[in-house]
Amino acid sequence: MRLVFMGTPDFAVPTLHALIAAGHEVVAVYSQPPRPAGRGHKLQPSPVHRAAQAAGIAVLTPASLKSAEEQAAFAAHRADVAVVAAYGLILPRAVLDAPGHGCLNVHGSILPRWRGAAPVQRAILAGDEATGVTIMQMEAGLDTGPMRLIVRTPVAGKTTGELTAELAELGARAMVAVLSDMAAHPPVPQPDDGVTYAAKIDKAESRLDFARPAPMLERQVRAFAPAPGAFFEMAGERYRVLAAQVADHGQDAEPGTVIDDRLTIACGSGALRPTLVQRAGRPAMAVEALLRGYPVPAGTRI
Repeated sequence: MRLVFMGTPDFAVPTLHALIAAGHEVVAVYSQPPRPAGRGHKLQPSPVHRAAQAAGIAVLTPASLKSAEEQAAFAAHRADVAVVAAYGLILPRAVLDAPGHGCLNVHGSILPRWRGAAPVQRAILAGDEATGVTIMQMEAGLDTGPMRLIVRTPVAGKTTGELTAELAELGARAMVAVLSDMAAHPPVPQPDDGVTYAAKIDKAESRLDFARPAPMLERQVRAFAPAPGAFFEMAGERYRVLAAQVADHGQDAEPGTVIDDRLTIACGSGALRPTLVQRAGRPAMAVEALLRGYPVPAGTRI
């Protein structure tokens, strides 16, 4: 098929690679404009931009698709389908309607649960046992379009980084399957029940509140790993917690109190034991290594 691909982050790259490998003609790739990054704040192309360039595909990076000129340029590709994966721009009706078979989206949840910007993090934070990928026929609403294929996978203690990588591969295979036989994957309306919205992550959400139950904090650690990283502050210094375990404790300790020599921290119920931490300006390290050089005695308040 003749395709336009629209995507920006690492999550979208496996789908682009899979479409090329499946023999589809990707006539153009749309991605977010290059952004400043690194110490020198030089403009850096997105992961999808770099992947498309490596494959010799023309890349377009408009800041918006709202103008008549951009919409006419999009329609001029004469695509059978536009494949969208975490593109990051709203697609106007003229863009949605331009391809012969419309626009298909790789969405990282089992719709209608977790429509919106941060479905992977929200699924982990909520303690969902399973999540997945939905191949959706796009329409004007926020992730409201009919579904063509759903693939599921257990959450099972995964971090956002791990789960996102897994969903990216599942989504790539699912999109290729749908495009190989669209008649076998007809659009099915989303159910009215079970709708939830995955609001964009606010960095303030990554602060660990030890008055909460330990299992909730452990999910918070996984949801914000690798970025922005759940954190606590101790002696005026911020510590990012990149991995942690729930630990039982029978002591009568106030939430936020270190209860042993392993940096186990009392919570509203249970306790949280960080296992991988990062001090400001330093590499991540196992807690054992941290404590050898910077002991934190039991009774310390965080």
